[in-house]
Amino acid sequence: MQSLKLKSKTQTVSIRCPTQKAYEFISNLENLPKWAPAFAKSIAQTGGQWVIQTDQGPVGIRMCEKNSFGVVDHYVSPAPGVEIYVPMRIVANGSECEAIFTLFQMPGMTEERFAQDTELVRRDLNTLKQILEK
Repeated sequence: MQSLKLKSKTQTVSIRCPTQKAYEFISNLENLPKWAPAFAKSIAQTGGQWVIQTDQGPVGIRMCEKNSFGVVDHYVSPAPGVEIYVPMRIVANGSECEAIFTLFQMPGMTEERFAQDTELVRRDLNTLKQILEK
């Protein structure tokens, strides 16, 4: 079965903090509302699964397993049976790091909505930078 190629936008922010510190902060889902407030208003574990409260209602989320490669990919479930892959990496850059986030334009998503989501990701990455550089 051939899968549909989606339009994507990758954003990067340089963060003046050690890679491991950034990875530990981001890979802890409890921190998501701190650095991605446009998306996650709050988060809680319910029945062994993480649920985010968003402007559109509750959304499930799961993070990839902890690893030594800086991979913080996660999967968002806005509806039962729907899972959206969200790739994210923390990459060393000397004694600092880069946070890399790829957003896909999902089928049916307008160009305007994709642009809005891209801007929200940019703002969230800048919030992450501010938090980690304190």
